[in-house]
Amino acid sequence: MASGTTNVGGGLTRVDYTLSTGTLGRSSPNPTALSVSQERNAATSVGNYALFGGGLSSGGLSATVDAYDTSLVRTIPTALSVARLGLSAAKVGNYALFGGGLASGSVYSAVADAYDTSLVRTTPTALSVGRQYLAATNVGNYALFGGGDTGGVSAVVDAYDTSLVRTTPTALSVARYLLTATSVGNYALFGGGNTGSESAVVDAYDTSLVRTTPTALSVARSRLAATKVGNYALFGGGYTGSVNSAAVDAYDTSLVRTTPTALSVARYLLTATSVGNYALFGGGFDGAYRSTVDAYDTSLVRTTPTELSLTIRQLSATSVGNYALFGGGLNSSGVSSSVVNAYALFSSPITIPAGSKYQFSPATTETTVGSQTTLNFVAPTTGYIKYKKGSVTI
Repeated sequence: MASGTTNVGGGLTRVDYTLSTGTLGRSSPNPTALSVSQERNAATSVGNYALFGGGLSSGGLSATVDAYDTSLVRTIPTALSVARLGLSAAKVGNYALFGGGLASGSVYSAVADAYDTSLVRTTPTALSVGRQYLAATNVGNYALFGGGDTGGVSAVVDAYDTSLVRTTPTALSVARYLLTATSVGNYALFGGGNTGSESAVVDAYDTSLVRTTPTALSVARSRLAATKVGNYALFGGGYTGSVNSAAVDAYDTSLVRTTPTALSVARYLLTATSVGNYALFGGGFDGAYRSTVDAYDTSLVRTTPTELSLTIRQLSATSVGNYALFGGGLNSSGVSSSVVNAYALFSSPITIPAGSKYQFSPATTETTVGSQTTLNFVAPTTGYIKYKKGSVTI
């Protein structure tokens, strides 16, 4: 909304704006692509950066890490210490951690790589067991890595504190891989997976790493996705062992489970993240590659925003600043992808007359408009437009 006007001279009148709400949508054009195509990669965030790392590229296993700042400018920090796919990632304190994965052939990696808020990489103590298709999340002062495929099935959980000291809390109640994880309130949740057959088990770890087993998922499934929004942890989609699932299970801060509206398309090998007041589930496979995105608000009302710019599965997602990012994956041509899609809350269109100037955070410089331009800004943001005199209507 506009907050007032000031005559700044030169035939310009400045109008200050505070844009606190917007409509969920996909940014166009897409942000700069990943520097290397990757599928079965991992993503997380730290400080002012979203990180995508590892995976399988057209040239083989990848160690590349791409970082996007809050303005979606891409940089390429030091690569992972070991190239690998099927790894997982989480953040704790001032670190983003990438752990596990398949390094080559039947070499299950235990390597952990840590990136600080300046994107400096270190290699803390490795996971206690090398494994792929594990899950990771954070709670309190810990990043947790649980389950996975060791050539068998693992129940091991490794915890890293804010100093990157590793401990091994109580194992999962059921060993499984192809599970997923997220957090809500004072709990980290590991849900679903495959034990040899699909599982509905959910394990919860509190901020002291004490494990409990809340109500199971409504449908046993693996290759599902999870994220959080408001007071809910959401588990969506997956494969039941015979059919694709559209089920969504929501756990509140007391670990009470409800089942909100299902996904618009039943699918697995999807991914999830959150931005603002929305949890987003994107991509996946149901016999066909999908570009579908489902969004759940803090009241668990589902909407379907603009689809991803391509049909894709086995991608990863994370958030930074006011953006949710979906990157990499395997596209419908069976080729690993470098495409990144960004979702945000966009303001209603604002028309800026020719000769006017504007600046909205996080931009730090003023832009001059040569011809009349209609723009959408990402909310929440503050800024101003210096209109040509006589063009302002409040």
